[in-house]
Amino acid sequence: MTHPLRFGLKLSGQDCTIQSLRDVWKIADEAGFDHLWDFDHLAAIGPGGPDRPIYEGWTLQAAMAEATTKVRIGCLVTGNTYRNPAVLAKMAVTVDHLSGGRLEFGIGAAWAEIEHQMYGIEGLDHRVGRLSESLQIIKSLFTEERTNFEGRYYHFKDAIANPKPIQKPYPPIWIGASGPSTLRLVARHGDVWNISGGDPEFVQGLIDKFEEACAGVGRDQSEIRRSLQFGWDGKDRNELLELSARYLELGITEQVIYLRGAQPAALAEKIAELLPDLRQNERKSSQATRR
Repeated sequence: MTHPLRFGLKLSGQDCTIQSLRDVWKIADEAGFDHLWDFDHLAAIGPGGPDRPIYEGWTLQAAMAEATTKVRIGCLVTGNTYRNPAVLAKMAVTVDHLSGGRLEFGIGAAWAEIEHQMYGIEGLDHRVGRLSESLQIIKSLFTEERTNFEGRYYHFKDAIANPKPIQKPYPPIWIGASGPSTLRLVARHGDVWNISGGDPEFVQGLIDKFEEACAGVGRDQSEIRRSLQFGWDGKDRNELLELSARYLELGITEQVIYLRGAQPAALAEKIAELLPDLRQNERKSSQATRR
């Protein structure tokens, strides 16, 4: 099974202004990007400490839905432990309706210890088990009239979830994973596998593990699209084109360019100018395959 090459922009919602977010959303929609992303953290991550400004990811997605008309929207990726799965499913359905059926549902196990410590959020010690249960519950809430589930972490009895998503049976599920346990969850439940980053050599190693996980559960790995987030400093256009082509050779057809730095809108404009050339990589790859 082959999948088309698609490109997205990601501006996290951390260390940026609301106006910068709006500017990037407008660029993504008008320039013809396929998808648009933020992330899901409650305190800032990375160098600089946790006290820097950061906006809530699902609230931003609702704003993205209203600010755009064509580009698909999502979060890479939602931290499962931050919300009860019923709340998360309801938020996702709401954004799917606000956007007219443009939601890409990104989810992962969560990892930031400081957030769980500061806010008293439970579940990080059993995060993979919780994610496994949440995926089963959310898919049921998206599709069934009543959901009953008796798990180790979550308990649902005759749970109602209306309305259902616009997209049927539900929005595409993107699962962030790199370890054996989470890769098995991708194999069981995912429409798209998301890799948080890494050079092509590192990604190849993960792909080998991903294919093993799919074989272990009897899933055809070609059914699952592969996605990756990577950055570009805006300087050498050939660097971006060549990196994208190398990832495409690895079967990474969902490519998300992460906007970092003090001027995300200016960087987004540069990438938008290169979007036609980036899309040419698919044609070149197809021609090489036929030879």
